[in-house]
Amino acid sequence: MFLVVTVFSVMLWTQCINADIHPQQDFDLQRFSGQWYRVGLAYDSPEFVPWRSYVQVSNGNVTSDMDGNANLTIWGTGLKGCMCRVYYYQKTDLPGQFNYFSDRHQILKDITVVESNYTEYGLVVKYKKIVKEFSQVSLYGRSPTLRKELVERFRNYSLSLGFSADSILTPSFVDPCSDCGH
Repeated sequence: MFLVVTVFSVMLWTQCINADIHPQQDFDLQRFSGQWYRVGLAYDSPEFVPWRSYVQVSNGNVTSDMDGNANLTIWGTGLKGCMCRVYYYQKTDLPGQFNYFSDRHQILKDITVVESNYTEYGLVVKYKKIVKEFSQVSLYGRSPTLRKELVERFRNYSLSLGFSADSILTPSFVDPCSDCGH
């Protein structure tokens, strides 16, 4: 009986996490495109814990293609200096929700823009359904610093998804690397 209750509880908890992740209504990729700074990150992977103190604000650019897919070029400083990554997000049937294959984790992940006012901030969730340890919440800003109310909204949203307070980072701004030649 204990096993049945435990399995049911885990299934219900997992479904609640995924049930809360919905794309912003009437999401407009064209308005979301442009330069962003990642000013907040909630990430609860145990493998990430030793690297938390190295996280800095990163800079990126979102573009869209003719098919409604999104591309993110992101750059910043890492342990070995400047780094640049390009992500290709495939649109889904829901505007504001995308899929991409993670080379690092070797799985298909979902990217969902859950909230944005397009001119100041964006709240984005990256997750693999049912596999919680691959979940992240990112707070993006059109500038490297945001109003305290927006940072607090990001913190509260991350906590509501089950992230611990220790896994929520709002790093200091350090002048990011150039745009990797893009």
